[in-house]
This record gives sequence, structure tokens and C-alpha cells, in this order.
Amino acid sequence: MTNDPSRTTREWQSDSRWKDIVRPYLAQDVIRLQGSIRIEHTLARLGAERLWNLLHSEPYVPALGALTGNQAVQQVKAGLQAIYVSGWQAAADANQAGQMYPDLNLYPSDSVPKLAGRLNQALVRADQIEHEQGKKQIHWFAPLVADGDTGFGGTLNSFELMKAMIEAGVACVHFEDQSSSAKKCGHLGGKVLVPTKEAVQRLVAARLAADVMGVPTLIMARTDAESAGLVTSDADAADHEFMTGERNEEGLFVIRKGLESAVARALAYAPYADLVWCETSTPDLEDARQFAEGVLARYPSKLLAYNCSPSFNWRRHLDESGVAKFQNELGAMGYKFQFVTLAGFHALNLSMFDLARGYKKHGMAAYSRLQEKEFGRERDFGYEAVKHQRFAGTGYFDAVQQTIVGGMASTLALRGSTEAEQFTPDLTNDGLSNDRPTATRGVHGKVNGKANGKANGKANGNGNGSGHAKSKSKPANALSDDGAPDSEALEPSARPTAGRVSRPA
Repeated sequence: MTNDPSRTTREWQSDSRWKDIVRPYLAQDVIRLQGSIRIEHTLARLGAERLWNLLHSEPYVPALGALTGNQAVQQVKAGLQAIYVSGWQAAADANQAGQMYPDLNLYPSDSVPKLAGRLNQALVRADQIEHEQGKKQIHWFAPLVADGDTGFGGTLNSFELMKAMIEAGVACVHFEDQSSSAKKCGHLGGKVLVPTKEAVQRLVAARLAADVMGVPTLIMARTDAESAGLVTSDADAADHEFMTGERNEEGLFVIRKGLESAVARALAYAPYADLVWCETSTPDLEDARQFAEGVLARYPSKLLAYNCSPSFNWRRHLDESGVAKFQNELGAMGYKFQFVTLAGFHALNLSMFDLARGYKKHGMAAYSRLQEKEFGRERDFGYEAVKHQRFAGTGYFDAVQQTIVGGMASTLALRGSTEAEQFTPDLTNDGLSNDRPTATRGVHGKVNGKANGKANGKANGNGNGSGHAKSKSKPANALSDDGAPDSEALEPSARPTAGRVSRPA
């Protein structure tokens, strides 16, 4: 964005980034609202540009919802190239009110921007740590795709929310067509839509905010019309085709829900959005195909998004083979961004439940088992959080301290720490640690190079990053994901005798 309206207009008209995007305002309107100085939003800009390129170069971009900064770091370390920031997860465990809420528009409107900011700060620290160590192996700044919900009010609320997202470094924001006052999670009942025109105005407000901020932030339009049977008003002629003529006891208008209504709304939103998403009730490929065909018939280059939701009981609808190929088939239909919204919530809760259950039964043997699994992941895949002091940045701030005092610091934190003494391998003549099992072990100095040397490379057909080392054999101590939870699988010295073995419930 420049201060020259004619140049900006030419960019909007000629740059392929803005193909098929409608702005019902002029470049001079944007410049008039920008203020007298240009404020840079580096993470948001880099993220938007990277996400746009990924969406046009990969079969599809897979993402998981991150609930904490550490989860974001682990996702990037494992090879994922984008991160989802969920409003549901913010409501449940990461909102500014400090409450645990359901996804009913109860949480403060700045919760998702603040959560996104925390995720980006964690990625910044991971990048600083790696850079200080002289490594250049991972692109840590994965684009964040964040939940703008209903905009938390009218068009001005959407405008301000979009600005807050950009200030937090978000690359893409989605807005849905539910009523703010009656907002529900997409997989709850009682959903109420706003008129199509009002939903379009939210998208226009978001685009204007991005233009005013000077960032090419992506906008995703979500419709809940597939499963929402009510609308707040009959004022928009675009909705009349689906209205039944009835009103309920609350004065809301009854409409026909379903794919036909969802496609009609998606077509209305498409000119104002970079991606379009239909919230669905089941993982149904035929429904996905009908929606994609309905949108792409009129807008063949429009990008689609799909929520691979934890609210679906996946194995009730699909067998193992069907689940395995589901995302590939969606990608072939044009669903270029596919995400598991609540992955962080479920991963956090299940892992802690398993550890706590094992700890209650077996005490430190359960925690030791978790630690051994960490050592195995470190050895085989370059996992680093087992050295939690270094992972959190202790070594980085030791380097800061050394720089301040000219290299003469006597109070460095890692020097003499238990982590330095107990978590660094004692190398023997063959380059292997004396105190770690030998199966599939490599030299620690080489693990990171192999595991991460090609990190964040292109995703393969299954949507998995190809940049990390793969082990064909199980890690030492049989640290597998099969069978009983790892926290319950005792160390050999702690296991009961054969006559007393019991299986976990």
C-alpha cells in the first residue's frame, strides 16, 4: 500500500493476489484512514505472504489448533507449516477473563488476538534460540490462521478485531455468518444466521482494516447455513429463497437449512474473501464435493477450507482407510486449508489424564516412563523439550548476559545446572552415550541435523512435512504409541511379577 491512490488502484487491478476480490471502496478512502505514518506489522505480512504461497504450491496445507506457545513450537518442530488459533480453545482455556467457557460468545473479544500474540512470541523465542546457536534449520514463523468468530458485534467491531489480529501477527482471519448475540459453536444446536448482506459487510470491514494496516492478510468466510435454521431478519432479498414464512416464539425467522443454502451464501461471500468454508455436521466427502462444485463453478480459482473437526466421531462415519485418505480427497476437490480446530485441547487433556492416572497408580515410574519417551523422541526425531531449561531460553539469556559483561559472567544459569550434568550424553569412543539404550541411537550432534535439516519442506500427499528424520525401527525401550498409555507402562525394575500382571482398565 502506498500513499498514491492511483498506484494502489492499479495494484488491486493487476496483481494476481487480488484476482476476483471486490472492494466496495476506493484507494483514497484507505489512504485517508491510514494516518500520517506507516506502522510495520512484520509477522503479519510475512505470514500472509507465506500462507498465500503455500496454499498455491501444496496439495493442501494441514494445521492443528494450538492452545499454548509450546504447542505451537512443537507443531513447527514436527514439520507443520501453519497453525490454527481457535476461538473455542480460547473460550475453554485461554481467554482474557480467566474463565472456562463454552463457545457461546462469552469470552472477551481480545482473547484470540492475545492468544495469537503468545503463540508468535513463543515462535520468536524458538527462532532466537536456534539463531544464537548458529543454526538455520527451521522456518519458525508458521502462518497463524485465527478465529474472528462473528466479529463480536457490528461492522466496527469486526474492523477493530481484524486490526488486533494483524497487530498480533496473524496471517489469516475467518469470520462467520452467525448472529453475535446468539452465537454457538458450529457443532451445537440453536444457531442463528444474520442476513447475507450483514455477513458480507463483516468481510468488507475486515478487508478495509487489512488495507488500512497495509498488510495482505487473508480473509476466510465461513457459513453455518448447512445446519442453521434461523435468521434474524427477512430484510435481505438474497435470503428469501430459503425462508419458510414462519417465525418462532422469539421473533426469529425460520429458514431451510442445508447445502443449497450454504452454497448460496458462499457464492455471495466469495468476492469478498480469499477462502470459503462451510461448517458441516459430519465428515462427508459427497457433501464436500457438492459444496466445492457449487462454489468453483462460478469462482474456479477460489480457495476452500475444511474443518476436520474433533466434534465428528470419525470412526463412526469412516473406516481406517477412509480416514487415512480423507484429506487427500478433500485437497483434490480444492480444499487447500484443512485444520483440526481443537487438537490442542484434546492433546493437552488426554496426555495429562494418562500421566495423572499412571502417576496415581505407579508414582515416579509413570513419570520416568514419560521422560524415557522424551529421550527417545529426542534421539530419533530431534525433539528438544526434554531439556526444558534450554528449550525455554536459558542458554539464550546466558548469551545475553555474557554479551553485557564482555564474556566474563560468573553466574551463568546453565553452567553447573542439573540439566547440563544429567541431560548431556557422556560420549564413549564410539560416539554413543554410556547411559542411554543403544537401539536406533545416533550421535546427538547429528540428530538435529538429520531431523531438522529439511524442516518445513513441502508437504507430501498426506499433508505431512517431509523435513524430519524417520525411524524404521522402534526407539529404545520400546517407546511405542501402541497398547497401554506410556505413563502406565512401568520400567522393567518396577513391573510386577508374571503372576501379578494386570492390564489397565
